Parts: sequence; structure tokens; C-alpha cells
Amino acid sequence: MKLLASLFLISLFSCSIIENASTTILNPTNNSPSKIDLTNEEVISGLKEALNVGIKNAVNLSSVTDGFLKNDVIRLPFPPDAIKVREKAINFGLSKQVATFEETLNRAAEEATKKALPIFIDAIKNMSVSDGFSILKGGDGAATKFLKSQTSNQLVIAFAPVVKEATTKVQLTAYWNPIITRYNSAMTLSGGQKLDPDLDAYITQKAIDGLFYLVETEENKIRKDPLARVSDILVKVFGSLF
Repeated sequence: MKLLASLFLISLFSCSIIENASTTILNPTNNSPSKIDLTNEEVISGLKEALNVGIKNAVNLSSVTDGFLKNDVIRLPFPPDAIKVREKAINFGLSKQVATFEETLNRAAEEATKKALPIFIDAIKNMSVSDGFSILKGGDGAATKFLKSQTSNQLVIAFAPVVKEATTKVQLTAYWNPIITRYNSAMTLSGGQKLDPDLDAYITQKAIDGLFYLVETEENKIRKDPLARVSDILVKVFGSLF
């Protein structure tokens, strides 16, 4: 009888444990993590902080030697609207000069981005955001895309003089002039169209595009990797996505 009673008590105890476990799973207690409450202002602050972190990392990556040249995603190719110049120059036996020119294009971009940080940070600071939540929940790269849509024209205007200074420093025209002069001389003889693209404008746009790409990459790290959230506001805002 004692054995039967003991078995009966054990059975009741086991059922009680199972029931309590089921209740806990189906009805979480207040000990469970609560949803993070955020204001729109906090979200906007977090988004701008993410962009600030992103541009700082982007400049660090791109403003060093080979930052553009050895990164196939942002590397500046020969200007597309002058691709005929490249082809003719190679036919003229100027392959080495073409290669040196393309390298110098990227050196100009690397040099220019050394001074890009304050220009971008100023654009981020003055970026007007009304609905931070829509950008926060907009998925990969949403903040960077919004920044690009809001500031591209201003960035081009602000960045152009920096690029001009950089192209002068790396003596870009010294490598370009022999190529374009030879090409245009041939066009004079053949009656073809002469070309001389605005290299400063080309480098300006491509450098900005490259920086935006790197900023977006950094933003996505912050979205996905808790270790990339290097401040309290980033932890709070982007931690709310999970």
C-alpha cells in the first residue's frame, strides 16, 4: 500500500510540473524580456549615429593607399564616356599609360576621401527625418539610401573642390594629357569626334558612390551584428528590431 501511495504522489507531482511548464510557455510571465519603447526622436538619433559610424569606417577603409584601387566594388574604371579613347590608346601602344592613368584616377579618389568625413557628417547632421521608424524598419541600407536621396546634390557641390585639389596633388592630367592628345590628333585626321571628359566631375561622383556603398555595408553590420553597435543609442534602437 505504501508503495502504491508513493507512486501516486510521484505521478501527481510530475503532472504538476508538466502543467506549470505548459503554463509558462503559453503565458509568459513578467520576467520575459519586454518590448523596447522608443520615441521617434530616439530612432532618428540612432539612425544618424549609425550613419556617422558608417562614414567614419568608410573613410578609414577608402582613404588609404589601394582603398579604391584594390576594392573591385568601388574601383574607378576608365571613364565610360571615353571608352573609345582607351581602346584607341591601347591600339597606339599606350597600354602602360592607360594602366597608369587608371591607377591615378583611384589615387585621386583615395586622396579626396581623406577630407570627406566632415562633409558627410555635416550632411548627416542636417538631414531632415520626419519618420524614423519607417527607415529603421525599411531593411538593409534604408538609412544610407535615405541619406543619399536627401544629400547627394549638396555632397557633389561640397566634394568637388576637394577632388580638384586631389587630382592636382596626384598630377592626374600629366597621365591623361598624352592619351587624350594622341586620340584627338587621330580624330582630327579621321574626322571623328574629339573627346575630353570632365575628369574631376567623374571622380567626384564615383568617389561619393563608393563611400555610399561602404556606408551601407557598415549600416547593415549594425543592423545584424550586436557587436557593431558601439554606443548605447545604437544598442537600444537597432536592438529593438529583434
